[in-house]
Amino acid sequence: MQSLNDEQVTALRDMGFDGWKNVYWQMTPEELVEETIKRGMGVLSDTGAICIETGSFTGRSPKDRFIVRDDITENKVDWNDINQPIDGQHFDNIEKGIKAYFKGKDMFVRDAVVCADPRYRIKVRVVTQYPWSNQFAGNMFIRPSAEELEDFKPDWTVICAPEFTVDPKENGLRQGNFSLLNFGKQMALVGGSGYTGEIKKGIFSVLNFVLPTNRGVLPMHCSANKGKDGDTALFFGLSGTGKTTLSADPDRYLIGDDEHGWSDDGIFNFEGGCYAKCVDLTEEKEPEIYRAVKHGAILENIRFFPGTRKVDYTNIEVTENTRVSYPIHHIENALEPSVGGHPENIFFLTCDAWGVLPPISRLTPGQAMFHFLCGYTAKVAGTEEGITEPKGAFSACFGAPFMPLHPTAYAEMLGEKQKIHNSRIWLVNTGWTGGAYGVGSRIKLRYTRAMIAAALKGELDDVQYTKHEVFGISFPNQVPNVPDDMLNPKNTWSDKEAYDAQAAKLSIAFNKNFEKFADKANEEILNAAPKIKS
Repeated sequence: MQSLNDEQVTALRDMGFDGWKNVYWQMTPEELVEETIKRGMGVLSDTGAICIETGSFTGRSPKDRFIVRDDITENKVDWNDINQPIDGQHFDNIEKGIKAYFKGKDMFVRDAVVCADPRYRIKVRVVTQYPWSNQFAGNMFIRPSAEELEDFKPDWTVICAPEFTVDPKENGLRQGNFSLLNFGKQMALVGGSGYTGEIKKGIFSVLNFVLPTNRGVLPMHCSANKGKDGDTALFFGLSGTGKTTLSADPDRYLIGDDEHGWSDDGIFNFEGGCYAKCVDLTEEKEPEIYRAVKHGAILENIRFFPGTRKVDYTNIEVTENTRVSYPIHHIENALEPSVGGHPENIFFLTCDAWGVLPPISRLTPGQAMFHFLCGYTAKVAGTEEGITEPKGAFSACFGAPFMPLHPTAYAEMLGEKQKIHNSRIWLVNTGWTGGAYGVGSRIKLRYTRAMIAAALKGELDDVQYTKHEVFGISFPNQVPNVPDDMLNPKNTWSDKEAYDAQAAKLSIAFNKNFEKFADKANEEILNAAPKIKS
């Protein structure tokens, strides 16, 4: 075990910690893996990745996320059932309790940074109860240079104790677990949950408040890559739409898979790693991600094939949300530093299980802002109890749980930047064609890849387009290596009247969802709403 120097001891006591058993500061991934195994908290897979279990929480708990309501946040945060307020006194009580919890226990401390562009860099100190939580922070945040660590003074502190819970009634919470943000103290607290995503999404929420408010940077929940000729592309999409799969392109350089900022100078990654879903992961479908699952990676809630240490990625015995985190350099064609120019192409990915939206459409700035606000995809029958037909799922800005400001603030920033930099924005349906789920078929991945490749190469700039009669979006009549007859979704349905009824049904769902934004939306956004056919 390493011994602390005087500065580290002073730093911990200044933070309010005392009486700890052992402190493990800035340990290497190898050391943290060893600690995890030694404590009986994980085992190695046949590829060398550490495999752990996150406990009763295998995903985020958005209903237990709170932001301290104070002078900083009072008039800026969009308070709702996602951005829930908590009193400062309650936060102070929980902070005191979680720090006291570490008395007599081991602590793992890591200094890291976020934002690949040094002009926007924020220093983060992460204190965790578990070694693998600390390794996760080392994977996902940017690893500072030796020079940066010499005189490290954190801007934000994250404290994570999965086994610490509180009395909800006494502390203004829903239940004993919590994920709390305090912008005045610049502190995030995670308790009662071992799900590692709470750590990274807490800091993402911080950046989503600070960067647009104080620095003029648009924070985005998207993946990004860069072509051999230097062109940058962004991929937005909710879970299951193909965001990570389509951005991990062997012919392009990966900037990042989840969180980015768009400044006056271009795109930069917030993170230093990737956190990918790995259900049904195969080398054939996602070779870059599959090969990244090696020593240094953390696999969450997976199962092995019986009698082996080989991961069965089809096994969802614990959760469908099986995950793997790894440092970005595990991807062979990853860019470091993770920065790019202004995006020439932006893709909104949606899995439309209604079979209504075209496989690819080009959006006007107003339409782009509208669809950005909607953040649409669909859940299909069988994925959740009680769902017997496709059900629309909307998440503003493709990341509502992490956006403290009103969604129109982010949408208008996007529209402004699109106009300034002449970015092409595309709506790409990776879902169904020829009918809704259960009748039609899933659009083949090779066709989706061909459409995105054509857009990136500029091959869709001069072709003829058709305007969708309900949604008003324009889709190309020809795309190289894609059958012409599938580009107009109505043509793929044998029953045209059934298509019209389904399109009307989906447009109603869009407009109903949009009602909550309409009072703060500008005219350009309002005019982009789909027209319901009579």
